[in-house]
Amino acid sequence: MTVITVATVGYREVKELDAAGKIFTSFLIIFSIGTFAYAISVITRYVIEGEFQIYFKNYRVNQEILKLKDHVIVCGYGRNGKQACEQLKAGNVKFLVIESDEDTIEQLRHENGILYIVGDATKDDVLIQARLENARALISALPDDASNVFVVLTARDKNPRLKIISRASDDTSEHKLKRAGADNVIMPDKIGGTHMAALVTKPDVLEFIDHITGHIDIRLEEIYLSGLPNDMKNKSMRELEIRNRTGANIIGFKTSGGDYIINPSPDTLMLPDAKLFVLGTEVQVQKFKDAFLLGH
Repeated sequence: MTVITVATVGYREVKELDAAGKIFTSFLIIFSIGTFAYAISVITRYVIEGEFQIYFKNYRVNQEILKLKDHVIVCGYGRNGKQACEQLKAGNVKFLVIESDEDTIEQLRHENGILYIVGDATKDDVLIQARLENARALISALPDDASNVFVVLTARDKNPRLKIISRASDDTSEHKLKRAGADNVIMPDKIGGTHMAALVTKPDVLEFIDHITGHIDIRLEEIYLSGLPNDMKNKSMRELEIRNRTGANIIGFKTSGGDYIINPSPDTLMLPDAKLFVLGTEVQVQKFKDAFLLGH
């Protein structure tokens, strides 16, 4: 009778119920309906509140992380980390965010196209999960200098070839971060003050630079000449007619020894172990890559 009642089959009574049996059956029906209603409400809430979607989104994110290669790891999605991500996204650079704050994670869940890992960037296993061994660079933008030092130490130990850029708040932390293995140390407060002062002394120059770096259609890119075809190596810029063929401007040249040449002459040779700094629109820079680099 219990099976018939719970299953709502309504087959027939096996035998005539006495008063106690009828009372028991009444409570059983109420309990069964309550259990069924509760189950439906839980399932509905699970779907409506987005937990189901969040689960599948996290699964998809984890699958994409497993495929990452030659990407940038951004530790911390605060003011500086978020700005770095926006620049990377504008430059079509693959990146991954490591963040531990729950409110920030909730924000990242609603950001389109941002891969993220929930965890503490100072932990070895979290950095390994971010595929540190396959990354091209790491940006440590945590608010605490000690945490940044720890991240830099771990990252340099796990991947000696990694390009590491760290944020610092205190002047004394810059030396420690470089000793830990950071290639570059950025102090946002110092840069901000210098930038504000320069807007007084050289306002148009700064606005022009901001326009170049912030305008989505303008590109200032560094290009390694190791990708030049063999018939173009060791030729001068004049012979290759870069400006006439692409419209892009070569505003800088870095030699193999690390020396910088500003506004190089047309007779500068395109050495395979050097680097060019190319300025132009997105179309012009792409033309340069298509015309002079292998694989484009």
